[in-house]
Amino acid sequence: MSQSVTFDPIWEEKYAGGHAQRYPWDVIVSFVFRSAPRDRPRSEVRILEVGCGTASNLWFAAREGFSVTGIDGSASAIATAKARFAEDGLDGDLSVGDFTDLAFEDATFDCVIDRGALTCCGHKAMARAVTEVQRVLKPGGRFFFNPYADSHSSARAGRQIEDGLTTDIAAGTLVGAGQIHFVGRREIDTLLAGGWTLHQVQRLELTDMLAPEGGIHAEWRIIAEKNR
Repeated sequence: MSQSVTFDPIWEEKYAGGHAQRYPWDVIVSFVFRSAPRDRPRSEVRILEVGCGTASNLWFAAREGFSVTGIDGSASAIATAKARFAEDGLDGDLSVGDFTDLAFEDATFDCVIDRGALTCCGHKAMARAVTEVQRVLKPGGRFFFNPYADSHSSARAGRQIEDGLTTDIAAGTLVGAGQIHFVGRREIDTLLAGGWTLHQVQRLELTDMLAPEGGIHAEWRIIAEKNR
């Protein structure tokens, strides 16, 4: 598979086969409630999720009254998300799209969510995606950025290919996850060097003491604000 691909086809296979997450990630619930503007009605606060999958995070936000938009490279994921929104009587703009070329006007959204999506493409595509996120955020808008960290055990358990990608992962929590770009602190600083104010840079590490040699799950939880 070419490293220029920004959407790993393995995810279409997974979603077409019934893969779905029903409930939101707790870290996203916290981010939305802490970062969404409070000086306007929730219906006027616009939230975008890039790589939304079956849109469980946006399902939560829509239920809370926010205006939600989601894109994903998987047509099956978007079809599942739309069906669930319709069944629950929720409004949401859900479509197939490429997060390196967002089809939205400048300064459209108050919050943008990346929950482990940008980490599935190489460094160049990730950099383009972050630039696009910055473009579509309103000044003062906040971005939740959640790539996997380079201290993750799976980073050492696969085949290294171009542009910082690891594939054929054979151990750790990311077996079967396709291609992953594991990110270090220096790259974080480079990606968010211009036009951002950082409010949170956390590297979360969980060690499985029952795994051989102590398996480490490691991810970044970053909150960046677009400068005014």
